[in-house]
Amino acid sequence: MANKINAKLILELKASGLSRNQIAATRHMSKHSVSDVINIAKEKEITFEKVKHLSEEEIYCLIFPDKFAIENLYEQPDYEYVHQELKRVGVTLKLLWKEYQDKCKTSGSIPMGYTKYCNGYADYTIVNKLTNHLENKPGVKAEVDWSGPTMSYIDTSTGEVVTVYLFVGTLPYSQYSYVEPMLDMKMDSFIRAHVHMYEFFDGVPTRLICDNLKTGVVSHPREGEIVLTQDYEALGEHYTTAIMPAGVRKPKQKPSVEGTVGKIATAIIAKLRNEIFYSFPDLKVAVSKKLYEFNHENFQKREGSRYDAYLDEKEFLHPLPVIPYEIATWVYGRTVNLDYHVVFEYNRYSCPYQYAKKKVDLRVTDTKVEIYSGSDRIATHNRFAAGRRNQYSTHAEDMPEKFKFTPWNEDHIQKWAPSIGKYTGEVVERIFETVTIKEQGFNPALAVLRLSNKYSEARLEVACEFAITSGIRKPRYHHLNSILAANQDQTYLESKKTQKKTGSPMGYLRGNRYYAGGGIND
Repeated sequence: MANKINAKLILELKASGLSRNQIAATRHMSKHSVSDVINIAKEKEITFEKVKHLSEEEIYCLIFPDKFAIENLYEQPDYEYVHQELKRVGVTLKLLWKEYQDKCKTSGSIPMGYTKYCNGYADYTIVNKLTNHLENKPGVKAEVDWSGPTMSYIDTSTGEVVTVYLFVGTLPYSQYSYVEPMLDMKMDSFIRAHVHMYEFFDGVPTRLICDNLKTGVVSHPREGEIVLTQDYEALGEHYTTAIMPAGVRKPKQKPSVEGTVGKIATAIIAKLRNEIFYSFPDLKVAVSKKLYEFNHENFQKREGSRYDAYLDEKEFLHPLPVIPYEIATWVYGRTVNLDYHVVFEYNRYSCPYQYAKKKVDLRVTDTKVEIYSGSDRIATHNRFAAGRRNQYSTHAEDMPEKFKFTPWNEDHIQKWAPSIGKYTGEVVERIFETVTIKEQGFNPALAVLRLSNKYSEARLEVACEFAITSGIRKPRYHHLNSILAANQDQTYLESKKTQKKTGSPMGYLRGNRYYAGGGIND
């Protein structure tokens, strides 16, 4: 008989001062059931003092009269018998339910439906701490683990034998499995293997049962909330699946993958034991072929193969998200420049202009750069390819109609530059000519103009003249700073004075960057 809610015990414990959570935790009851009893008793003004002389069944009838009436309509199965019979080869709950129905018809009693019958058995196994032989429902969960046995290949460049680890994932309903060789068991490999597993299954189950690996689980206390690593939790959110680590040292909570790991040792590792691999890709191809054979091989005790069962299960899996999960690196505390851009790896990415001069965080994946202010994502960009520098990724909506929030607008800068001198004005003008949007010229222009604070306006003007007359088409801060630091502006000025006195034409003066191999057109 399925175990009913012990309403009498709940009322007694509540009367003794225990909270709902304490009752649920100490008596292994669901919080929902405890709350139902307490709320209904309060509504009906039933206290323990009033009903303590009644039996457990009588109190249950008072609290749940409708349930009591319905439950007593049906013939109660002998779940101890059910549990023992399920241990026999080929016996299933559906078979036992059909036998139970036949028995009820013979005796003239009313049989339970299949769902109620299964739920009753599930309650029985939980209360009695027994192994639950209920058939797994399709699309509900996947189980993952690392294989204990490993494989290896020989690195031909060093002669080193490289150990390879096997990630294993299984859909318990169909037993359809995924295996991927990995060079380590670190976080990135662990997460990538999950992404590839979901792609292999072409769908996502509701739950993911994993072991208590440090790469996925920070803590799994006996009581309290399980804490996952940030990346593992983000993976679950991206695929909308509940990650549920198995109990510590409780392999029965993920029996499918535990069993698959053992079968993989035979179906893949043992069958490939006499082959020598000289590269990681070759080993992966061999494992993939053996996995295909494993999934398509017929079951011994049921019809069809794992792949056939998977085809039945596939429609119950949730669809994959449009964009696969990408492993991310966080960069914290970057300052947004005056031109609304944040610098990452020498490239610039825009965000709304209101965040100029504020601190933001970057979430960087292989393909994206996301900009966050606190927990709010304020911009997303495609990441520039490795090796590219000084590139701008700018969203038009990030920029204001007018640049009002700072005095350093284009007009101010272009008034300041000519006030220093003709050539300084020319340098700043050339800077603005080379940018796509005017705001991109603010920082490089200001960097040039601020050299006047360090070296004086007169020296900056001479340096700009020297740069332009020397043939530098796009003078920037690094050109002018090098000229000033090396006192080339002073040398140039002396040469001009000498030329005026003698009347002889002045020879061409090459800068130090020319002789360093930079030429004059940098």
